[in-house]
Amino acid sequence: MSKLIVVTGIPGVGKSTVVSRALEELRAAGINYELINYGDVMLELARKWTGTSDRDEMRKLPAEVYRKIQREAAKRIARIAKRKPVLLDTHCSIKKPEGYLPGLPSWVLEELKPESILIIEAVPEEVASRRTRDVTRRRDEELLEEIAEHQQLNRAIAMAYAAAVGATVRIIKNKEGMLSEAVKEMVEALRQ
Repeated sequence: MSKLIVVTGIPGVGKSTVVSRALEELRAAGINYELINYGDVMLELARKWTGTSDRDEMRKLPAEVYRKIQREAAKRIARIAKRKPVLLDTHCSIKKPEGYLPGLPSWVLEELKPESILIIEAVPEEVASRRTRDVTRRRDEELLEEIAEHQQLNRAIAMAYAAAVGATVRIIKNKEGMLSEAVKEMVEALRQ
């Protein structure tokens, strides 16, 4: 059985940057994870099933359709994780117009059975600033309090996920100007 580690963080926290740098360091040391972005797998399915054009549009799909896409994506990822170590880039929760939706509901967790959940966090002001600078996405504006709420909710949800499957949870701070520290901590977590 191969290893499956979940890495998560709210949009704009710098998760993709931390992950890509950590994987570079690990590859240089001969440790190879397959990086799979849950949203990419879901978007591929959403395009086929609903004609959805991008992730921002996908997040606004009706919850029932979104859940079906989630389930099928989990099955596909679980099959890959049986063959090789996987680092799964995903969200603990998705903020939708009708409220927060678990990113890894029970049927997804049962398929994936992650060994560990790594949460990338930053202070709300840094997250807001990073979102403003990212012109590649169409994100809804959020107050600093909403960003803080989403991060707190992610911690609680990650612990619930961990309790359900016996995984560990580790929080990695991605402070502005201290990317190398976040990368170092992620590398350490993925070597274990």
